[in-house]
Amino acid sequence: MARDRRLVDLASAALGCPAEPYRATLFDKSPKGNWLVVWHQDTALPLSARHDGDGWGPWSKKAGVLYAHAPASALEKIVALRVHLDDSTAENGPLRVIPGSHTLGVLSDAELSALVAREGSHECTVGRGGVMAMRPLLVHASSKATGPARRRVLHIEYTSTLSVAPGLTLRVA
Repeated sequence: MARDRRLVDLASAALGCPAEPYRATLFDKSPKGNWLVVWHQDTALPLSARHDGDGWGPWSKKAGVLYAHAPASALEKIVALRVHLDDSTAENGPLRVIPGSHTLGVLSDAELSALVAREGSHECTVGRGGVMAMRPLLVHASSKATGPARRRVLHIEYTSTLSVAPGLTLRVA
């Protein structure tokens, strides 16, 4: 699905150049698997090898995969497409975002808290089969579901280049 021409074309249009998928995650929120996600930015990238550079780190390993928190210059080369396999409604814990926050760079915890306190958020309800694009630096969260309906979303990440910095290449899953 990640290589479907329609999705690749959407990602390419968002990035302004040819896009390539490198990672996908299935989110399945239901009454049996219900969780809260606090306000955050997606700053950790899966990398094929460690190479220390300005703005990279801290480094970690998760399920055998090397990750580093990345600078804004690398994160700007990425867009995620969220393919909604079910309706996303106010009752099933939809994504909430701070519009325009992706343009502010990587925020500290204090900056993120201040932004959330002063800005209004937008609830992203999307119908089944709908696709939403988002940048990793978009400040986002989601509440626990309050109703019985499932919310499954296939979150596919695309990049304009696998080489995100000198000596650093994204790990393709």
